[in-house]
Amino acid sequence: MDILKCEGVRKVYGTGSNQVIALDKIDLSIEKGEFVAIVGASGSGKSTLLHIIGSVDHPSEGRVVIEGTDISTLNQEESAIFRRRKVGLVYQFYNLIPTLTIRKNILMPLLLDKKKPNPEFFEQVVNALGIADKLESLPSQLSGGQQQRAAIARSLVYRPALLLADEPTGNLDQKNTKEIIDMLKLSNRNLNQTIVLITHDEKVALEADRIVAIEDGRIISDEKRG
Repeated sequence: MDILKCEGVRKVYGTGSNQVIALDKIDLSIEKGEFVAIVGASGSGKSTLLHIIGSVDHPSEGRVVIEGTDISTLNQEESAIFRRRKVGLVYQFYNLIPTLTIRKNILMPLLLDKKKPNPEFFEQVVNALGIADKLESLPSQLSGGQQQRAAIARSLVYRPALLLADEPTGNLDQKNTKEIIDMLKLSNRNLNQTIVLITHDEKVALEADRIVAIEDGRIISDEKRG
């Protein structure tokens, strides 16, 4: 079953001679439980595609459907609510709130929605990510790898339809990169979490089940592995 469907997605910035086509008629389907890496050089359109899938940006043409909802028709407020409830976003920079404990940072999406966390699922996530003993710490007291784990936990706690990771290891050393990718694979396998990972690192991409390559705003290859 397709959890995500992009149909004829086009994104154009500027007008006239200043026009830049960032995405050019992208068609892409992703099934529930897939772990997909999107690769491409800087400026290829991969991050633009991620932002559109995550409803941070809207396509100029085409549509994006996630779990039956056409997110390209949502207004700014509706997009923010949908993103909080259905899309987990992990960036290269952790975006943790420095004055809040790790526990409160992780629970922030639920607190914003005035929802109570599921204690068993919360425990499962923080234990799987190896940060159960860091919950009362502030972000500044954690290493880069631990902060990224907390960011992943925050994105998983709502049980999103999609986890979107934009260069999540770009700021980490080799050891932490391996650990973070292992954690993503674990959540994909144990929680059946659908993951779309943007990366320029070939070694990281090879950990995914499927690799989609983008060049000049178009998909040039789509290969399932294993």
